[in-house]
Amino acid sequence: MTAENMNHDGAAFLEDVTLKIEKRLDEIRRDLHEGQKEIENMHEYYWDNYTEMDQYGYEDYDNQQALLQQTNANAEKLKMKHRYERMKDAPFFGRVDFIFDGEDAPEPFYIGIGNFAEKAGMTPLIYDWRAPVSGLFYDYDKGPASYEAPAGMIKGEIASKWQYKIRGGKMIYAFESDTKIDDEILKQELGQNGDVRLKNIVRTIQKEQNAIIRNTQDRILVIQGGAGSGKTSIALHRIAYLLYHDRKNLKSSNVLILSPNSVFADYISHILPELGEENIREMSFDLFAYKELKDTAADCEDRYDHLERIMKFPDDQEKKCFRMKQSEEFVGLIEGFLATLEDRLVDFHPVSFRGMTMSEEDLIRMFYFKFQDIPLLARMDSVREYFVDAYETLKGSDISEEDAEYLKNKFDRMYVSRDIYRIYNQLLEDYGYEQMPDVPYERRKIRYEDVFPMLYLKYRLVGKSLQKNIKHLVIDEMQDYSYMQYVILANLFQCRMTILGDYAQTLDTKQHDVLTFLPKIFGKDIRKVILNKSYRNTWEIAQYAAGISGITGLELLERHGKPVSEEQFDTEDALLDAVASNLNLGADGYETGAVITMTEDEAYDIYRLLKNRGVDAAYVDRDSSAFKRGLTVTTFYLAKGLEFDQVFMIRSREENPLKKQAEYIAATRALQELYVYSVK
Repeated sequence: MTAENMNHDGAAFLEDVTLKIEKRLDEIRRDLHEGQKEIENMHEYYWDNYTEMDQYGYEDYDNQQALLQQTNANAEKLKMKHRYERMKDAPFFGRVDFIFDGEDAPEPFYIGIGNFAEKAGMTPLIYDWRAPVSGLFYDYDKGPASYEAPAGMIKGEIASKWQYKIRGGKMIYAFESDTKIDDEILKQELGQNGDVRLKNIVRTIQKEQNAIIRNTQDRILVIQGGAGSGKTSIALHRIAYLLYHDRKNLKSSNVLILSPNSVFADYISHILPELGEENIREMSFDLFAYKELKDTAADCEDRYDHLERIMKFPDDQEKKCFRMKQSEEFVGLIEGFLATLEDRLVDFHPVSFRGMTMSEEDLIRMFYFKFQDIPLLARMDSVREYFVDAYETLKGSDISEEDAEYLKNKFDRMYVSRDIYRIYNQLLEDYGYEQMPDVPYERRKIRYEDVFPMLYLKYRLVGKSLQKNIKHLVIDEMQDYSYMQYVILANLFQCRMTILGDYAQTLDTKQHDVLTFLPKIFGKDIRKVILNKSYRNTWEIAQYAAGISGITGLELLERHGKPVSEEQFDTEDALLDAVASNLNLGADGYETGAVITMTEDEAYDIYRLLKNRGVDAAYVDRDSSAFKRGLTVTTFYLAKGLEFDQVFMIRSREENPLKKQAEYIAATRALQELYVYSVK
């Protein structure tokens, strides 16, 4: 068959499958309408007859169950409707013509964002990109190929492979490719204007990326990749793949993403719904810690407070102290402190209650031996419960709530202190560190360097609630988590993990590779994958960024654009004029642009001055929750993970301990154009 005929086949199939999708949509809309009418009838029947329903409520229960069943059926139909509406816009993007061993004629497999069959149970006309057969598209060129099906290994030969671009149900191009994703197609896809959302990559998944996405055997997978290597996209597509293949055991509610901030969470929030899955929960680990310490102090600093302080007031001693408190050594110091704390945290004295007494010796024996495995501040509860059980057995009746409260207070008063804040201050004093202010609860604000050590101490003293519902944890920006934080995470989440990051994009003043200590914390069953190819930036921008970071060996996609523009200005006004004149956003220009500064104050000043010049811009700070089209003004640390068509990097006039990392992060945000501006 000629290429022209094959291309014609693709166009004819598109026309045919579009009609069939529309037919299915009509059926679903009809079912939804009838289902809604059925729900209304059930409600009406209930209100007309509920007074006459039998006294045991059997009819009432049956009615409620039928209503719930119909509501769930409608919800499923609605999800299917949305999926097919998305598919109608672009039903498929690839095709593999596969000759099974022992056969002569090839069988075409069309690949799209989801499965589609004319009727439930029929052979799919389009296969989900996560289906076993779809691996042929991503992993093989023409020639011998195989895939793992439920029935076993299927072998054969690929006769031809096609890539399609369909938009609005219309064929934009059809391209027969001997390689999986032709570089010209890839450049065209990646060279498009940036969106206000991270792009899904199902049409351009590379072979090495596909191996990571379809990895089901490794419990902890660590992806180390340079800026623009697709780490976050790969991790999200991996979650979509795992949800598709393990529906019995894994649901979207069982997955959690630890993301750096709310803007980034918004930027990636559409990916899983686009891939046919429900969205999953995301959380900032700083916010989690703040909530866990809410009963200890009124407020906590976050990472951004710490960054702003070390940029404005560089202090080598503070940096040294911060690193120490996040280290393996400090975990050891806390454990040493806990070993001595037992002897000074409790003041034992006999407990008497209505003729029954527990002696000091009995209390000591139980506290130090019988309940020694229970956390220190939870241990007295166990001693008290033992006392109450003995009393109730002796008297043959339960004690009242008032008596239970009285006994709780009596036992709790044996602790010299139950205040984690004060106990942590005692630890700081023991090891010669500056203590936190001894102030009432409402005036307490925990410095960032103390947040996670204090949380670790709290869990060791009162216990932790294991996050059993979470079966897969995604940790993004892995280089920004300390040894102390990983130890806490390993204790909270004993599940499968996907951990990803780039050590060159650290928010610390020194680069450090967390892979040197992760096996010690999580065990040796860690699989490390290195991604060396960058897809985001033009060749010119990527080369410029590599010059800042000193990273070598990164493979760049040969997508060329404008040279990086570096300029110094005599005044801030001249710099802002240059931003305004080079900005190219809107109908005839780019979708997204960013002015990226070092500090929060610089970002707000530039945002205000640009607004005064009539430049439409959005200011993004740590409280922002949405990523918008147009111009964004923000700091380098909040821009991490995002990408923009145009980036204006504003170099700081002051010496800054984070200068190198900030400039590398800012430069690698740019898709098409990078301007590096400073004032003399």
